[in-house]
Amino acid sequence: MQKNNRKVLDSLVSKTKIYLAVIFILLVVICIENIYMILPSTCIFVAILLYSYYTNNKRKSELSETLQDLTLTVDSTAKTSLINSPFPLVILETDGNVVWKSSKFTSKFANIDIHTYIKELSMEIKDEIEKRKEESKGKTNQDIIRRLEIDKKVYQIVGRYVKVKRNKKEYMVILYFIDDTENVKLQKEYQASQSCVGIIMVDNYEETMQRLESEEKPQVIAEMDKYIYEWTDQTNGILIKTEKDRYLYFFEQRYLDGMKEDKFSILDKMKEIDTKEKVQFTLSIAISNEGDTEKDKYKSAQAAMDIVLGRGGDQAVIRENDIYKFFGGRAQEVEKRTKVKARVVAQALENLIKKSKKVMIMGHTNPDMDCVGASLGIYRLAKTLEKNAYIVMDYKTSTLEAFRKSMEKEEEYEDVIINKEVALENVDEDTLLVVVDTHKMNYVEAPELFDKVKEIVIIDHHRRSADFIEEATLTFQEVYASSAAELVTELLQYVEEEIELKTIEAESLYAGVMMDTKNFTYKTGVRTFEAAAYLRKCGVDIIRVKKWFQSNLESFNRIAEIVGKAEIVNDTIAISTYEEKAKDVNVVCAKAADELLTISEITASFVIGQLDDKVCISGRSIGDINVQIILEKLGGGGHITLAGAQVEDMTIEETKQELINRINEYFAEMEN
Repeated sequence: MQKNNRKVLDSLVSKTKIYLAVIFILLVVICIENIYMILPSTCIFVAILLYSYYTNNKRKSELSETLQDLTLTVDSTAKTSLINSPFPLVILETDGNVVWKSSKFTSKFANIDIHTYIKELSMEIKDEIEKRKEESKGKTNQDIIRRLEIDKKVYQIVGRYVKVKRNKKEYMVILYFIDDTENVKLQKEYQASQSCVGIIMVDNYEETMQRLESEEKPQVIAEMDKYIYEWTDQTNGILIKTEKDRYLYFFEQRYLDGMKEDKFSILDKMKEIDTKEKVQFTLSIAISNEGDTEKDKYKSAQAAMDIVLGRGGDQAVIRENDIYKFFGGRAQEVEKRTKVKARVVAQALENLIKKSKKVMIMGHTNPDMDCVGASLGIYRLAKTLEKNAYIVMDYKTSTLEAFRKSMEKEEEYEDVIINKEVALENVDEDTLLVVVDTHKMNYVEAPELFDKVKEIVIIDHHRRSADFIEEATLTFQEVYASSAAELVTELLQYVEEEIELKTIEAESLYAGVMMDTKNFTYKTGVRTFEAAAYLRKCGVDIIRVKKWFQSNLESFNRIAEIVGKAEIVNDTIAISTYEEKAKDVNVVCAKAADELLTISEITASFVIGQLDDKVCISGRSIGDINVQIILEKLGGGGHITLAGAQVEDMTIEETKQELINRINEYFAEMEN
């Protein structure tokens, strides 16, 4: 403030000098014109100098006194405001040492061990200052904003730090503690009052109701409605029955956590409905709170419902913050009795192929016989419709070695099976991309192809996961099916053009069904055998197909070793590990898991192996335990009886322990 006063006084003196200089010049000019004016001019100038000196001193004295009074007043006001700040105020060093605190700060936190909070806060600020210095090369933003909860109150901490050289402390921090508790409560209340939109569907309503006696149907419908309405009443929600098997559900977000804790008990409640034919009713539930309007939330819930149905129903999903959380899903998928959808999809696929210039077929990485068989089936459909078709696949794996030798004898396929690089060179916007045996964006052979095509078709039998391919034009995803080969075989029977499968194509489709059903043991329905019968008519040599699956003695010994060192957890679950590093680790683990299921009293098996820089897990079940739910907790997926996962940044032993923890979680959820 004193420096500012000095500047004001200096400015006053400087202006006076300018005025005197101007007067002097004018008097000199007058004297040059008239020499007789020299003496009077000199007297006048001296008089002006004396007057200016006198008046300047007087004005400087008065101004100095005024500025001094003002300075004292401002300094006093600033100090008073600082000391009596309406907000708790503290000045501290970055090591947590408190330099000064206001009376409000002292009284506010008198009964609280505030120094613990101050210490932690100062350490955070110190780290932030250093980080800012590194990022901005010394030029740092001095503002500090923090939110801290102290004694059940939330404080917005606002302040600045200044650079000093005091006791070797480089920085000092000034912080205001602003009570933001009420604002936070209002924000939470606003968030809790936001609406959630849910969709509830009765799975396979039409087919299930057909199995009931006429007089029993009204009672069952009334009982279903009662259970659903009672469940929704717990959240004070609004339930609207839009169709005979579909309900629309609105409720406030404050009840969402309770639903998660309850784990959607309505799913199990519905199965308690007793009927003469012992028909079991199941529900699919999708809930979302994403979107600015109810319409947006409904669309989000509808997308979530598609995933639930794609996973086989009998489960619930909550979509929140772009994350899907699943509940239930322990029932086996129910095979559909009609083939209407297969016929509709076949006709739509045929139309898409006809209007495309070429067709590219792509499966998942590390293809198996189901992937190969489905690809060859779609290839034959495209060729029948006189379209150029290519299969994007790297099938040079040990599991497909015997099949590959058979394929090499067929000249037609020499330029049909191409790698990713060739596919990227030949694809264009008029190319139809058909994805088989997977629906995951990051699991396909060449994800780059998605950006280069307009039309995408998906044919898959796995339960839908959250990272599915959203841009698909046509999706044929039926979790009741045993394999992708079964689905493709059905499609081939319903297209308008008559399809003549080559022997190698029919046999690869048959091998795909045979592999995924473990020789027609697991996950087989009426339609599985119907597809196999159709392929048998096409000239399948069963002995030749069986030879494709034969293992050599070395592979058999490795599997026997894995089986031999298996451990039993939870009485009926076998877990084993495969320590060797090899290209076919995932295949060996899968075969070993299958072999473990042949042991009596084993209901599920898991085999863990090292696959490059990841740890792979193969899970198998006879149906009593849902291995898909267990491995989904580790980032995997699949079916109730067959699933897999790949884990990063963990050792085999760590993965094994994590798997055991997830198995225990699964049984704990079952008990609840």
